[in-house]
Amino acid sequence: MLTANILNLFDQTIFYGTITFENNRIREINKLGPERSDAPYILPGFVDAHVHVESSLLTPPQFARLAVVHGTVATVSDPHEIGNVLGVAGVQYMIEEARRVPFKFMFGAPSCVPATTFETAGATIGVKDVRNLLALKEIGYLAEMMNFPGVLHRDPEVMAKIALAQAFNKPVDGHAPGLMGDEAQQYIDAGITTDHECFTYEEGLDKAKRGMYILIREGSAARNFDALIPLLAQFPEQIMFCSDDKHPDTLAVGHINQLVMRALAKGHSIWNVLRAACLNPVLHYRLPVGLLREGDPADYIVVDNLHSFHVQRTVINGEAVAENGQSNIQDLQSEHVNQFNCSPKKADEFVVIPSSPVIQQAEGARAIRVIEALDGQLITNELHLAPKLDGDQIVPDVERDVLKVVVVNRYQDEPPAVAFIKNFGLKHGAIASSVGHDSHNITAVGCDDESICKAVNLVIEAKGGLSAVSNWQAVDGKNDEELLLPLPVAGLMSDSDGYAIADQYTLLDQYAKHELGSTLAAPFMTLSFMALLVIPNLKLSNKGLFDGKKFSFVSLETENQRL
Repeated sequence: MLTANILNLFDQTIFYGTITFENNRIREINKLGPERSDAPYILPGFVDAHVHVESSLLTPPQFARLAVVHGTVATVSDPHEIGNVLGVAGVQYMIEEARRVPFKFMFGAPSCVPATTFETAGATIGVKDVRNLLALKEIGYLAEMMNFPGVLHRDPEVMAKIALAQAFNKPVDGHAPGLMGDEAQQYIDAGITTDHECFTYEEGLDKAKRGMYILIREGSAARNFDALIPLLAQFPEQIMFCSDDKHPDTLAVGHINQLVMRALAKGHSIWNVLRAACLNPVLHYRLPVGLLREGDPADYIVVDNLHSFHVQRTVINGEAVAENGQSNIQDLQSEHVNQFNCSPKKADEFVVIPSSPVIQQAEGARAIRVIEALDGQLITNELHLAPKLDGDQIVPDVERDVLKVVVVNRYQDEPPAVAFIKNFGLKHGAIASSVGHDSHNITAVGCDDESICKAVNLVIEAKGGLSAVSNWQAVDGKNDEELLLPLPVAGLMSDSDGYAIADQYTLLDQYAKHELGSTLAAPFMTLSFMALLVIPNLKLSNKGLFDGKKFSFVSLETENQRL
């Protein structure tokens, strides 16, 4: 039996009472009197309404170990990342790993593997695969339909996947950044019910008015809380909280509980806030998560008060999985599944030579397209800038913060794709990662070809990971340094202790900022999205520069434009 202040999210009341449990379920709830200031509070646990577990760099057991400390009891998890590497086998791997721990993972059937035909992924998940996945009890929905042009143009394969989800009576998640008006309505009419990609209030308002569920996202790179939180008061039944992509350093500090506290600090009703954090995801996705009703599974959290929301205990199916900041979930290791088939590179493979000598003529250089990374956003801008020339090569211009960005195919040997990028802020050296949404090829940004090559090869030799290399000799004559965080599971995750991985990631992140000079809040997370073609505007795949608005390749050099 548990005695505490009990929150009922359905009738929006708080009372002092007791809860009796039997067979890991709530047998009875009794009201003893009004709310008491000297008693703790019990309420349903938090749910992350959209997350890629792989982006935490942790396997499901390690992710759960960290998340429960912050009161999270369940996630709506899209295994799209490992699906791009290993296909259906990767999804099955996540399901099997999730079964090993007392945490409620609800996985989706990836809808877009590969995400586009303009990149090389490690696998394909077709209509038949989606049908087989949706038939599984562990698969609760069709994961984010990123191919919104395919929806608008009624692509047969896209529509077949949506039809399958409807036949199985399972929701369809959306992904349609910037889509508004009639096009948004067409997308919704196709049967898509959610969107976590709204990046302005106006976009969120437009979609919410049309009946869509709007997910307010605060991850390690993409953050739209401040823009979208006003919608909570207007559409409390249609708002959910999610992280989407959250690296281990920030997961170690907090999770959905942070959004709860921020929303309360902005003056939102506690009932609207907890509806978004606890209730709406469970009802929409029909999650097997208890909501503090008689007969429900014994899933709940105990907090000290309704201001700080310090989580004293997290309970899932009657088991205390976290108490007073300590996780009770075991530190479990996992099988190292992977697909990594490329050979080490040479520095001269990253050289960029203009396609035409006209770029060097005296009357002025032709402009080049430059990706402008935006801190805290997945979208990028397309800049047209004069290139820096060194002999017959276009080279990084560190003084103007125009660096080289490369994507290396990890599934087979082929020449790297090379372009230029602004706003990473590196002053020397390079960083690289095998976490490169959505196909998870190797992405790197650096100030010179030697550093880029070293960073890429560290990742290749480890068959997955994050790396950073310095070029101190070019700066002050010190010895160069190399750092690596291995990710042996699919080149995406580690099964080592999650807190240790969080510490290692923090060291790598701080090194990229303080030693190499990056000005980004999360340089490795931002790097991972520079190959994400389904988010406009300008991105780079292993096949070349890509215009996310036109949905087509473009050249490095601009057409008929001189500077």
